Amino acid sequence: MTGPEREPADGVDRTSGPDAGTPGGPQHRSGLRDPERAVRGLGAGTLVLEALVLLLAIQPIRVLGGDLSGAAVGVVVALAVVAVLLAGSMRRPWAWNAGTVLQGLLLLAGLLHWSLFVLGVIFALVWAYALHVRRVILG
Repeated sequence: MTGPEREPADGVDRTSGPDAGTPGGPQHRSGLRDPERAVRGLGAGTLVLEALVLLLAIQPIRVLGGDLSGAAVGVVVALAVVAVLLAGSMRRPWAWNAGTVLQGLLLLAGLLHWSLFVLGVIFALVWAYALHVRRVILG
C-alpha cells in the first residue's frame, strides 16, 4: 500500500480521460511512463542476449559441429562484442540501424558454419519483432 489517496490540489479528477495517471500532461498512447526508455531497454536486452548466446555457442559448435577455425571463433567473439557495444549505444538513433546490420553480419557468418546461420535467422526474427514493437510504441 502506498498510503492514503488525496485529492489533487487543483480539484481535477485524473483517474480517467486524456490526463489519467500523469499530473503534468497527457498519458502516452502506449500507457508506458517513458516509452522511449522501454523501447531502448528492449533493444539493449535483445542485443545483450544475442551476445551471450553467441559466446556460449562457441564451445558446443566446436565439439559437436566440427571445424570452427580460430578465425571463425574470432568472428563470433567480434560479433558478440559489437552487440554489447550497440546495446550500450541504444540512445543513439543510428544504433537501431546498426543492430539491423549486425543481424545481417550474423547471417553472413553462416558461411563459416551452418549453426551460425541458424542463430542468425533466430536473432533476425527477434530483432524484427523488436523493431515492430518500437514502431508500434513510438509511432
